[in-house]
Amino acid sequence: MLDIAIAYNRYRFLGNEYLTWLWFTLENERKLLIQFDQDLTNLEIGNRVVLENRHGESLETITIKGDEAGLEEGILALKKGALVNDLNFLYRCGDQTWQFNLKGESLNISSLKTPDSGKIENKEDIEGAVLEKIYLYEKIVDFVERSFLYFIQTRLSENWEKIDIPKIKKWLLKDK
Repeated sequence: MLDIAIAYNRYRFLGNEYLTWLWFTLENERKLLIQFDQDLTNLEIGNRVVLENRHGESLETITIKGDEAGLEEGILALKKGALVNDLNFLYRCGDQTWQFNLKGESLNISSLKTPDSGKIENKEDIEGAVLEKIYLYEKIVDFVERSFLYFIQTRLSENWEKIDIPKIKKWLLKDK
């Protein structure tokens, strides 16, 4: 049996590949995202992207921040072999919006901002408010779990090398 630290270090690249694949999917196969959440109306990259490029023992980190920041530098880093390490997302269902960061290395969800929930006006409203907040958190966790499972199944299939990698390379090489 693998020691947990060895397994973590051996397979942590999968989360970064997942985030890179998710970026590709957002820009090229958006309809695929609906199968992970039927209520999803839009998913977009938010105001922060962190990429990592390993060159042997050295590590180059590229961070793109800002509401109006372009992603051209991120695409250039991907062309040079970087993988996405951390992404900020805006997740919309109807008129509700969630914002959160997703870390590739561990798939940790952080800085999760959920849509506003109902006001608590009396003691009886507390239970409903807690259940609503749980639902709002679960919405994002379920999306990440479903999309990551799909990614892993795709990554382990024969189509990964034959179909998916060439499509991602074509996306990176097209002129923006």
